[in-house]
Amino acid sequence: MQRKFKGLVTGLALSASLFAPAAVSADRELLNSSYDIARELFAAYNVHFNEYWNEQNGDNVDVSQSHAGSSRQAQAIIQGLKADVVTFNQVTDINILHTRGNLIPENWAERFPNNSSPYYSTMAFLVRKGNPKNIQNWDDLIKEDVALIMPNPKTSGNGRYTYLAALGYAQDSFGDDQQKIDGFLRDFLGQVKVFDSGGRGATTTFIEREIGDVLLTFESEVLNLVDRYDNGEYEVVTPKVSFLAEFPVTWIDEYVQQNGTEELAKAYLEHLYSEDAQRLLAGFNYRVHNDTVKEETSDRFPEVKLLPISAIAGSWENATEKHFASGGKLDQLQRRK
Repeated sequence: MQRKFKGLVTGLALSASLFAPAAVSADRELLNSSYDIARELFAAYNVHFNEYWNEQNGDNVDVSQSHAGSSRQAQAIIQGLKADVVTFNQVTDINILHTRGNLIPENWAERFPNNSSPYYSTMAFLVRKGNPKNIQNWDDLIKEDVALIMPNPKTSGNGRYTYLAALGYAQDSFGDDQQKIDGFLRDFLGQVKVFDSGGRGATTTFIEREIGDVLLTFESEVLNLVDRYDNGEYEVVTPKVSFLAEFPVTWIDEYVQQNGTEELAKAYLEHLYSEDAQRLLAGFNYRVHNDTVKEETSDRFPEVKLLPISAIAGSWENATEKHFASGGKLDQLQRRK
């Protein structure tokens, strides 16, 4: 399904991100470690949360942001970046904070609703004005004259989601024919002109460096880009089958105890589930769980067959071991014959 969008960011999100109030003296501080295309989202949410917290408690919160590919962020935290909270785009990048860092409990995903994922998205394509290569679905991406731009699955949760979305499409199309599935994925990966380290780098390559015919990234990112360039310069193509991309959050138990921020960190994440915050998230073109906001934004997001990780690879652990580990399926498919 191809769509052209203008002005989808709600007034709340737009005003929060573009017209932040003058700096106020902070009584409390937090550090949020997040994925690299979430800068504008959390710039807006931090203003929103500070207003909420000030109204409830009478003091101000200064939330500092750290942005990079979520896998790199997780490694930085294990190496000592004392983030109070993480707002990542992949479960495995939080899991390693337990398995490798022993910084959070194993059951961290049970601490908030929806597996501690207050919002979600899927993968979509950004094409240039007029869609000159007539991109409609995944199978159009393997045409010989189509150059793709996407984040590297080795360094980016965004990239892994894109790879798994392509895998899910192939499985949905070819059933148990592993040869055809592998053939599609090999052709797909062969069309990638640039593998950037993260989602924002991929966007920069496509928009500013003007490389490639199709940018593959989160639906939220491509919709935000069309909102920003509202002269029809870019168009969104949403494939009919894609991956359920959850955005998990948690506080870092070890560090909030050291920083004395446990109550504040929990409130910061819990408030993401409030109706006002869900409306702000939807204003940045993320899909949300709140029924009221879902109804308000029902015309914004097309129906898509969203495949969870369990349907595509069984589990994140299996996906990591089989597809993304050194020598795994991803490496095999990219190997030159």
